[in-house]
Amino acid sequence: MTMNKNVHIISSDDSWLDQQAIDQLNQTATLEGIERAVGLPDLHAGRGIPIGAAFWSPSHVYPHLVGNDIGCGMALWQTDMPSRKFKLDKIVRKLTGLETPWTGDHRTKLAEMNLPADLDGETLGTIGGGNHFAEFQTVETIVNEAVFHRHWLDAERMLLLVHSGSRGLGQAILQEHIHHYNTQGLDVTSDAFASYRGKHDQAMRWAELNRDIIADRFLSRLGAGAERKLDIFHNSVTPHNEGWLHRKGAAPADKGLVVIPGSRGTMTYLVSPKLAEADVALHSLAHGAGRKWTRSDAKAKLGRRVKISDLERTNLGGRVICEDKNLIFEEAPQAYKDIESVINDLCKANLIEIVATLRPIITYKTRRT
Repeated sequence: MTMNKNVHIISSDDSWLDQQAIDQLNQTATLEGIERAVGLPDLHAGRGIPIGAAFWSPSHVYPHLVGNDIGCGMALWQTDMPSRKFKLDKIVRKLTGLETPWTGDHRTKLAEMNLPADLDGETLGTIGGGNHFAEFQTVETIVNEAVFHRHWLDAERMLLLVHSGSRGLGQAILQEHIHHYNTQGLDVTSDAFASYRGKHDQAMRWAELNRDIIADRFLSRLGAGAERKLDIFHNSVTPHNEGWLHRKGAAPADKGLVVIPGSRGTMTYLVSPKLAEADVALHSLAHGAGRKWTRSDAKAKLGRRVKISDLERTNLGGRVICEDKNLIFEEAPQAYKDIESVINDLCKANLIEIVATLRPIITYKTRRT
């Protein structure tokens, strides 16, 4: 689906797209220096800019296109826990106290990621709010056995998927930029850009470290070990084809395997990017199903006819740990688009090959604090 000469949307005629998101994509493509803009199948409206999109410029970087959660992304671990021995009720009871500040060796962990000690804080090692989560999954189906086994994946082991970002650090970086420049872009030859890029890259490493610590905390609760299989960023700006590629809610197609979750009530897809047509989508992929309803709409539509207890169990037999009464409605599966349509659109565009489907078993968002 092509909108004009520098805007392209990866979507079939059968898929639903919000007109507001399309308008935001077209408007953003008019920013100075933006030469290409791509909307992915999970495209949906954000606060002035679309989510599920990628933008390329040879001359300018726009921090507000990356957003306030620099480095937000997903990491997937294969644990040493056999799925057949994963006792659901017992595990749910053990997963407590994970909102409290992490008490480990902050200074050493920061140094290992080449991060200064002043980036310490109480949020390191915590999931955060919104659509962030930690989720235990099982392998449902293997579609491409060769790729699956090439990555030393084991269908009999539990998986842990962590979705989180740079918490307040990314917010502070964006607010500082807006204070000085509003939403103005930065010339990539300027000192201002060099300063932003340095802080951006620190936030990226901080977000990766945060996901690692979150995983360690969950696994420690269960006395389990794990091997990280992938870690991908959804919000970033990186060098690309002698220019700069902004991704806002978009997974990279040039970093190996990608995990694309639907919602806590639908399957997650493990996919392998295909390179032949990758440039059509600016080497980017959908990062999930994409919202169908705003948070306020979700609460309004579901609040009077759906019980919280119904949202704590999924149609797939999974459990949801979310003791925030507003968040559990805002993040209900009904608030998201159909993940199968998103995946089908990516397949039709020759952007991915499905490797496996993963079943959510426990989705952890928050306990009461």
